[in-house]
Parts: sequence; structure tokens; C-alpha cells
Amino acid sequence: MPVFKTPFNGYAVKFSPFYENRLAVATAQNFGILGNGRLHVLELSPDPSIPIAELGGFDTADGVYDVAWSESHESIVIAAVADGSVKLYDLGLPPSSNPIRSFQEHTREVHSADYNPVRRDSFLSSSWDDTVKLWTLDRPSSVRTFKEHAYCVYSAVWNPRHADVFASASGDCTVRIWDVREPGSTMILPAHELEILACDWNKYDECVIATASVDKSLKVWDVRNYRVPVSVLNGHGYAVRKVKFSPHLRNFILSCSYDMTVCVWDFMLEDSLLTRSHC
Repeated sequence: MPVFKTPFNGYAVKFSPFYENRLAVATAQNFGILGNGRLHVLELSPDPSIPIAELGGFDTADGVYDVAWSESHESIVIAAVADGSVKLYDLGLPPSSNPIRSFQEHTREVHSADYNPVRRDSFLSSSWDDTVKLWTLDRPSSVRTFKEHAYCVYSAVWNPRHADVFASASGDCTVRIWDVREPGSTMILPAHELEILACDWNKYDECVIATASVDKSLKVWDVRNYRVPVSVLNGHGYAVRKVKFSPHLRNFILSCSYDMTVCVWDFMLEDSLLTRSHC
């Protein structure tokens, strides 16, 4: 299996929506606690004997916590940076011309970025300043700020089918569902008793969402009846840092944890843990 060794610790990996063999990697020095960051853009070869190629790399003065590809411009990548900025990079331009834009509205670390996959004209950023911001590429400032959470917002994710709906996961132990056409959140899920670090929508059922928490568990919810979770997935030994639904199989979930394992789950099975890999 080809390996690309980054100089800093990895924080996020996202495949390009335009090229199946291209991915962006967000990295941060010293596990993001202190130091620089680097955004890598890599290309995989169909031949596993050929090394992974780096198409581009962009250095930042602080760690890069997340990355998102533009859904409308194949060469544009968005970086969520620990200095509170949201930076836009264009792979079609030389490093000296990048970033093409740097938004500096958040007052603390930006922890996630997510591009709207339906409308393809806007993206979200979430921050430790307790807010989520909505942006478009053509405006010099954010379109709107969503401020209801009482603590860090670790993740904000667009619904894969509804262009105006997104979810945010926070250290205040709630997930909030938002519709950008409404003045405030439309639903509050008190999903865990400890901080929620990530959430993700099911790609096959727009009403199903998964949450990952410091309490070592994942939970699956149906927003049409959110009083009781559809499933509770236990098996990690420490906080669960990331969660993702499979784009290919409705019931499959991937999670990674501070216990240094990656787990694959089928949330509809009683014995839901399918595989565990140690990093």
C-alpha cells in the first residue's frame, strides 16, 4: 500500500468531488496544540507500486484543523485554521499567489469547514468561539453567523439532500439542526452527556444523523423522532474524534478515536462493530 508521510500530524482528509484519485490533507504540528500547519494536495495512482504524488502544499503559521473542496471549482480548497482564519487556496495558481482569500472573522480556532453539496455556492465554518458562519466565494465577509451554542462548535455539516439544512455539533453536549431560511435553530438534540466532537448525515436517509462524543460512544438519531437514539455504538476506549457514514452502504459508519483505532460499524445490527484497525 502506498504511503505519504506528512511532516506534521494529520487532522482531516477529504477526497475531491471532481477527481476520484485526488485528496486534500489538513495537518498540524504538535497535534495542533502549538506550531505550524500545512495543507497537502495529493494524487493517488491506480498502480499501487507508484508513490503518492504531492500536487501542491501550502504552509500556514498555525495548524490546519480541517479542509473542504469547493463543489463548484475543481481547483479550490478551503482550510480551517487554528488562528481563527478560513483560507481559500487555488491549485491552479502558484504558491506565491495563495491563499487567494483569508477570512478573519472567527475570534478563536476554526475547527471545521464544509461545502454545500446541493446548492454548491456556499460553505460553513465552525469555531471554538461557539459560532457557525455561512460564506460564499464572491463575498468579502460572511453571509450570516449562527450563534446559539454555549461552547465550542467542533463540526458543522450540510445535509446531503436539503440545500438549506445543516447540523452543528458542540461541546455544550448538543447537536442543533438549522435551516438558513429560519432565524434560529429548528431542533436541539441533547445527544450526549459529554462534549460532542463530530456529526454526520446519512447519505441515503436525510433524516438520520450520527454523533460522536467524549463519552466514547457514537449514537445514531432519526430527527423525525429524536427522543431516543436509533442505535448506541460502544466499543472505543477513549473519546470518539470523527464519524462518517459510508457513501456506498446505508447502514455502515466509520469512526476514529483517541484510543488510536478506526472502527467500522453496521448500526442496524445487534453486534454492530464489524472491524477494528489500530493506527
